[in-house]
Amino acid sequence: MSDKPHPGAVEVGGELYLQDCKGNLVPITAIKAGDLLIDELVRGIIQRAKAMSDQLAAFRVESFAQIGALQALLDQQYGVTVGGKKGNMTLTTFDGCQQLKVQVSDQYDFGPELLAAKALIDECLTEWAGGSPPELRAIVNRAFSVEKEGQINRAGLLMLLRVDSKDPRWGRAMDAIRDSMRTVGSREYLLYRVTIRRRAPLTIEQQLVWGAVVMSIKSCAPNDAGDALVMTCESGARS
Repeated sequence: MSDKPHPGAVEVGGELYLQDCKGNLVPITAIKAGDLLIDELVRGIIQRAKAMSDQLAAFRVESFAQIGALQALLDQQYGVTVGGKKGNMTLTTFDGCQQLKVQVSDQYDFGPELLAAKALIDECLTEWAGGSPPELRAIVNRAFSVEKEGQINRAGLLMLLRVDSKDPRWGRAMDAIRDSMRTVGSREYLLYRVTIRRRAPLTIEQQLVWGAVVMSIKSCAPNDAGDALVMTCESGARS
């Protein structure tokens, strides 16, 4: 520990205290040195993480603002809108080595029709008895499982919609699932794709310098020609 006051210390009557998990103030002199080191380490790392999170948020806002300005410029110059119907678009450098992808994903919520769908599906599975394979029951259980923050497993529901049955109740259940889906918003993602090629006068070191931005590699594989390495990355920021 340094000579500076402990980052979480509270001064009362000239004495330094730390608050414990029950809200009580404990004199720092009565706390084990190891516990103080752990407390200081955790506070320091989280403080840096918050600063980095703010930096990333600012970078994201600035990046989308620059892309929006480019879209407005091209619209003004050519009278066309850049990007797909939902706003998806891809921007590539002249040499094809660097690529930005803007992906817009719809956010869904589910209405009470989902309860009717579950009742119809359970009715089918119960009546089919031995005629319903365990794989189908697993798909149903996964589809109607509740993920973190109370969100329905949408991927499981979409998988369930691909199951075909001639039972009219099953068809009504699938219709109820579709009717229950409501688009409640959308979220934009900014992805990076970087291809590294060894060719003069660039060096690998120069190709990997991105200022304050650090790339988190999501996947890495040779290209089809076998003469370059293709990486798909998400943006981050250097601490």
